[in-house]
Amino acid sequence: MKLVYEGKTKRVEELADGNFLLTFKDDATGEDGKFDPGANTVGLSIAGLGRGGLRLSEYFFRMIEGAGYPTHFISADIEKATMTVKPARVFGEGLEVICRFRAVGSFVRRYGLYARDGQELDAFVEVTLKDDERQDPPITKDALDMLGILAPEEYEVLKDLTKKICCLIRDELAVKGAELYDIKLEFGRVDEGIVLIDEISGGNMRVYKDGVSVDPMDLVDLVLG
Repeated sequence: MKLVYEGKTKRVEELADGNFLLTFKDDATGEDGKFDPGANTVGLSIAGLGRGGLRLSEYFFRMIEGAGYPTHFISADIEKATMTVKPARVFGEGLEVICRFRAVGSFVRRYGLYARDGQELDAFVEVTLKDDERQDPPITKDALDMLGILAPEEYEVLKDLTKKICCLIRDELAVKGAELYDIKLEFGRVDEGIVLIDEISGGNMRVYKDGVSVDPMDLVDLVLG
């Protein structure tokens, strides 16, 4: 295998057949030992988080594909904490797509003059550049086009897929008595089509139950039992 990328929460390697292997770590983003899906640094390690995140990712990927939305998922090996995926090309150096159902985190920090903490939002979609040095700046549809990262028609596909996929996840969590506040997704190109990539775990979303934040490991138990 050829090492492609060593990330904060996973390792990416290229397999001999051209597919990729993602190895999930027990590290989570945050600051000062506190979990925060929007942070750009590893803030803590949680024993079993890698396997737990993979179990949740496999569950959601299969659910999303069953609903007819394209992903890069092929298979998962829970014991080894690995997921085999199709090779995908990211947009530019990578984009993160956030879907917000409530105003929390960076949304309130930026728009606090108008937004109340916890205010309901109608599946608001925003795109940010994956750029740790510049704190993952938000970017608009026009800027993405002018900088040659994403064409306007591709942006609309991305936005539409994000809303449909995130509403699917929101509704699944609601069945478990939990509420999805926001979630971060990534997309790429596979055979010229736009597909969901990366992972869909507790480390990528804020979920609340009975007004209390659900941590990533508890989310695995909540969804999968």
